[in-house]
Amino acid sequence: MSEVLLYSFRRCPYAMRARLALRYAGVAVDIVEVSLKAKPAEMLALSPKGTVPVLSVEGRVIEESLDIMQWALAQNDPDDWLLQGDPAVLALIAENDQGFKHHLNRYKYAERYPEQPMVHYRAEGEVFLQRLEDLLADRDYLLAAHLSLADAAVAPFVRQFAHVDREWFAGTPYPRLQAWLQRFLESPLFTSIMAKA
Repeated sequence: MSEVLLYSFRRCPYAMRARLALRYAGVAVDIVEVSLKAKPAEMLALSPKGTVPVLSVEGRVIEESLDIMQWALAQNDPDDWLLQGDPAVLALIAENDQGFKHHLNRYKYAERYPEQPMVHYRAEGEVFLQRLEDLLADRDYLLAAHLSLADAAVAPFVRQFAHVDREWFAGTPYPRLQAWLQRFLESPLFTSIMAKA
C-alpha cells in the first residue's frame, strides 16, 4: 500500500476517533498535525472544507471521521469492532453525532448561545449520558463485552462533555459511564493516539 496520510488535530474528537481506528487496525499512517489557524495548503487542496480529519490513501480522499474509521476496519478488525455488522453500532453513533454533539457544542460554548442558560444545554446532553449509563448496566462497554466501534466513536465526545466541568461530571449519577470513560482514557490505545509527537 502506498503512503497513508492523515491530517489531524490532536484534541479534535473527530480526529481522535479516526486515529483510534487507524491505530487499532494497525494501519501505518503518517500523521500531519494541523494548526487550525494556519491550515496547510496541501490539506485544503485535498479537502476544501478545511476540517480535520482528512485521510489521503492511494489517490483517494476520505473526509469524514466515521468513514475513515470504517475504512480502517475494512483493512483489519481483529477484535470485531464492527460487531458483525450489528446496526445498533451505527445507530448509536448517529445519536451521538446528530443529537449529543449539538447539545455538547451549546454546553461547551454556552456564551455563544445566550438563548438558554448553560445548565439547560447540559441537561439536554444528559439525556444521552443517561442512555449510555443504561447501556452499561450489565457490561463494561456500550454494545458488547469488549470495545467496539461505538465506544471508540462516542468516547471522545463524552470526554469533551465531561471536561467542560469535571467537578460536576464527577458528581453525576452515572457511575458506570464514569468508569467506562476512565477505562477508555487510561487504555493503551487512547494514550498512544494522544501522545505528543
